Amino acid sequence: MENFWDFSVWGFFSLLAVLLFSLLVANILRKSIPFLRKSLIPTSVLGGIVLVIVASVYKGITGEVMYDTAFFGGNGTANLELLTYHCLALGFIASTFKPSKGKLTKKRTTEIFNTGVTTVATYLLQGVLGLAISIAAAYIINGFFPAAGMLLPFGYGQGTGQALNYGGIYENEFGFIGGKSFGLTIAALGFISASLGGVLHLNILKKRGKIKLGEIKEAVIKSEDIHSDKEIPMQESIDKFTIQVALIAVAYFLAYLMMYGLSSLLPNMKSVIYGFNFLLGVLAATVVKLVMNGLKKIRVIDKEYTNTFLMTRASNFFFDLMVVAGIAAIRFGALKNYWGIIIIMGVLGLVSTYFYNYVIAKKLFPEYAEEQFLTMYGMLTGTASTGIILLREIDGEFATPASDNMVYQNFPAIVFGFPLMLLATLAPVNPLLTLGILLAFFAVMNLILFRSVIFRKKQK
Repeated sequence: MENFWDFSVWGFFSLLAVLLFSLLVANILRKSIPFLRKSLIPTSVLGGIVLVIVASVYKGITGEVMYDTAFFGGNGTANLELLTYHCLALGFIASTFKPSKGKLTKKRTTEIFNTGVTTVATYLLQGVLGLAISIAAAYIINGFFPAAGMLLPFGYGQGTGQALNYGGIYENEFGFIGGKSFGLTIAALGFISASLGGVLHLNILKKRGKIKLGEIKEAVIKSEDIHSDKEIPMQESIDKFTIQVALIAVAYFLAYLMMYGLSSLLPNMKSVIYGFNFLLGVLAATVVKLVMNGLKKIRVIDKEYTNTFLMTRASNFFFDLMVVAGIAAIRFGALKNYWGIIIIMGVLGLVSTYFYNYVIAKKLFPEYAEEQFLTMYGMLTGTASTGIILLREIDGEFATPASDNMVYQNFPAIVFGFPLMLLATLAPVNPLLTLGILLAFFAVMNLILFRSVIFRKKQK
């Protein structure tokens, strides 16, 4: 029987409170210190770094892992990983529930499709470089895990949650000691790369006289952006936000049932299936949306239950919590022999993502090349939020389609990017074959991406 005063009762809440408190501290630091404000480092990343410093000092003094003490229930590190894992899917589900806008023109559909292909092509570029580095390192360093480089596209391209997922698969299924921390560290370097590359590019634009930094004001939220007459009331017998949370929970539970069913049919792929929690979460949310639209058509319900403003707040909360928990979960002791390789991967990830996306933006999005580049570069080294942070510096009102491209590109990106996730489980078994497939896949994606340029030249 649990006593209410036991640490086991309060441990998880204490951990959650410390994570959220670190976000408050980071927000104060970012607003108070000009260097941090100009660096564009997201508050959630800064909060994670603050916790890493505190935990390192604590371990240096006591010799214990701070999160695994009795105060945090004795299993705080595991709970940090669980939060990172679940928040990834919950954030995607909340984003999926946001009502879609009107019909798109043919030009806009093409731009969105190209954005999705750009996302996958960048994943592949990062995968090729990362895997080539880790294969070479395995020949030099005895016992090094040759597929470690596959964590570069998951850490940079997809962020903390997926870096943890696949780092965990490599650690648990294939014996990569420190795989989780390796993936999380790559993800943390991705955020730093987003800040460094983004600030560099913004200063280049500033020197050329194209923008003036520091003059962008926060967008004013209008009442119609928060609520419309077509939606259920904000407060009734049940609060509107409670309904949003309930829909997210229902979709995630449905995703869990899908994962449970699939893993029962394919027991050998259980780790991979549960690593797709975010993807099945998106699918489940889409199913729930379709059911609700069907009920609306037959007039069982007559109001919209989902709300863009509240779902955006929910998704941002989950992603902020995911990032701060993921960075806090890094165990540097497991990485003592890997730092040189991690830094090489991080630098190549920064440089390749920067130049590849800049070329694409100039060639395929000439009307708003700078906006498209900053959005994609920020997203493909950090998260969607990082891309928006960079975009706001030159397009504070979101006048260009760059932000919409990032939102709607998810479907083509998931369709084309799905094989990459399967290849990630092939890499530990046959790294060289995986590298060859990635190169071929990358060539195909570029052929699709630059189809208008290539075939136009042939016709001429």
